[in-house]
Amino acid sequence: MQLSALAKRGWLLLFIGIAAFYLWGLGSLPLVGPDEPRYAQVAREMLARRDFITPTLGGLPWFEKPPLLYWMMMPAYRVLGVSEYAARIGPACCGLLTGWFVYRLGNTIGNTREAENGGESHSTIGRWAALVWLSSLGAIGFSRGATFDIVLTMTVAGALTCFFVSEVSTRRNIEKVQRENLLLMGFYIFAGLSLLAKGLIGFVIIFGVITLYLVIRREWPTRSFVMSLIWGLPLALTLAGIWYGPMIARHGWTFINQFFVQHHFARFVTNKYHHPGPFYFYVPVLAGLALPWTVCLVASLISTRRWNWQGQSGLDRMRVFALIWVIVPFVFFSFSGSKLAAYILPALPGVAVLVGERIACWSRDQRGQRVLRITGILLIAVVLSAVWYTLRHSDLGLAIIGLSGAPLFATSALAIARPQLRGKLFVAISIVCVLTAAMALRLVAPAVARSQSVRELLVMANDRGFSHTPIVQLHTIERSAEFYASERITYGTDGEPVKFEGAWQVTDAARRNNGLVLCFVPANLASQLKTLPQLDVEMIGDNGRVALVLVRVR
Repeated sequence: MQLSALAKRGWLLLFIGIAAFYLWGLGSLPLVGPDEPRYAQVAREMLARRDFITPTLGGLPWFEKPPLLYWMMMPAYRVLGVSEYAARIGPACCGLLTGWFVYRLGNTIGNTREAENGGESHSTIGRWAALVWLSSLGAIGFSRGATFDIVLTMTVAGALTCFFVSEVSTRRNIEKVQRENLLLMGFYIFAGLSLLAKGLIGFVIIFGVITLYLVIRREWPTRSFVMSLIWGLPLALTLAGIWYGPMIARHGWTFINQFFVQHHFARFVTNKYHHPGPFYFYVPVLAGLALPWTVCLVASLISTRRWNWQGQSGLDRMRVFALIWVIVPFVFFSFSGSKLAAYILPALPGVAVLVGERIACWSRDQRGQRVLRITGILLIAVVLSAVWYTLRHSDLGLAIIGLSGAPLFATSALAIARPQLRGKLFVAISIVCVLTAAMALRLVAPAVARSQSVRELLVMANDRGFSHTPIVQLHTIERSAEFYASERITYGTDGEPVKFEGAWQVTDAARRNNGLVLCFVPANLASQLKTLPQLDVEMIGDNGRVALVLVRVR
């Protein structure tokens, strides 16, 4: 009894430590990429106008995404100030909440006291599944970014967890009616929130998983679930309607066309937004997002041939449900004409449940040595590849890069040499993955992010007294400037920042702004500005990719 209590306390301390990591250092890196700065700026503009309905970017309506991420950012801005940390804390909490949902789904099997193989408990599945999710590359990476995909993943996980717990409990007559109704209410609330997280795709994944699950199981939905559709669907649609209704009333066909027609249907059936990819695109993507548990995932997929697909136990149901959770988004987005790695993130909680179930089984039956050895080999290859790539694409020395990867390398070597440690090694792998991520964020990421953001360049200009000088962009569009230089860049009628194609346009812009502008230009093209005799050009700085130049008209 004392050992059991100590084990539970150890798991609790482990999860508290991982949660602290998820909330740590969110503001240490600048907003990077094409999405983070734009989403953070949209929320800032909505907060400044005190408008919770219409997203704008550069003062122009911006209909690409629904508002749930913005709604998370706005109160964070009010409490913490407009900052990178405030922009990212909502997604970080979504990552942690998804971990809780995965734990709750896996723990359903333990709570039912189901037995297999001589009556052994499955109560550890939830813990392993949550640990797998929280230590996976996809969860760590996307939970630290201000993007919609982790928000969608959280809402989908919440809805599917509520459905599955209700499903298992109802079919085994475990839950009381009142609790069952609460679970179904939670299902429809999260389904409604998924529409506010990223649009119609939330409903596609949620109801696609449930439908395919019932088809493969050759079961009709329970009577309580069928009856709940009468009040549940209106509840979900009403919840989503608090934003969609006012948006349609305000903007009419313009919103419908841009949001639904262009950013849903055209994005899916065409490559209009220039994100092509082969049909097999998501095979390596899912394998990468699942790291360090990729080999365990393959082993779990291989084990499906031994499943009892129509079995009545909660474990049989959970296995099939988790697999369908992976399959539906994977197949759906494989048919899309536009492909991005982030699209497949909602499948990752299903991966965590599958892998968590396998690890629990291996730990119980004293198996899994081969999987651990192969995992160790794979992770060593990943560490060496990451070190090689970072050395080639950054100015960091081997000592700093090697230090970041050393814990994972050492643990992987131990997995190869002593795989019989099993449970201890699985825990150790998860811990060192989080530790490696923390060290990389502290030692490596700042140097890599420097070239992907203009934050430091603008700080340099502001320190020299140019904090209000208008900014133009020559041969480039710097997305991070949309946040860090808000209200100082010009947008076109298409809602995109204006990009100049000739130095003479910079001259005209300077003349219109009292003879002075700041100009972003690719570092290798900055010399173009020096060829015009009517300009005085002064280099503020460059980040290795783009230069910030002060331009004066003589």
